Amino acid sequence: QVKLVESGGDSVQAGGSLKLSCVASGDTFSTICMGWFRQAPGKKREGVARISPNSDTTIYTAAVRGRFTISRDNAENTLSLQMYNLQPNDTAVYYCVSTANTVVGCPPLDPKRWGVWGQGTQVTVSS
Repeated sequence: QVKLVESGGDSVQAGGSLKLSCVASGDTFSTICMGWFRQAPGKKREGVARISPNSDTTIYTAAVRGRFTISRDNAENTLSLQMYNLQPNDTAVYYCVSTANTVVGCPPLDPKRWGVWGQGTQVTVSS
């Protein structure tokens, strides 16, 4: 099973930018769906974005659409989340996720549908 490790979380001021990264182990990266979720204290886990194995399809939650960009580099087994114009309500722990196995289509942004999770990285946005 793939193993995921996130990095890049930091504290920034509103309007700033940040890029999160996730490195995946194993040789199946190019065949699995990848995504990002986040969770703020007292709130439910929220799907942020996901991307298909070949990057042909991406989806975003409305809260981040137009500000965040998800991408992947299959040659490097990495997933990224480029975040622009960060706002205080983007503050959360961000998790890199993947499907557990090769799938014919990527699942929606429902945490129950994603089998592998990273440890999380904290993003804090100050006003």
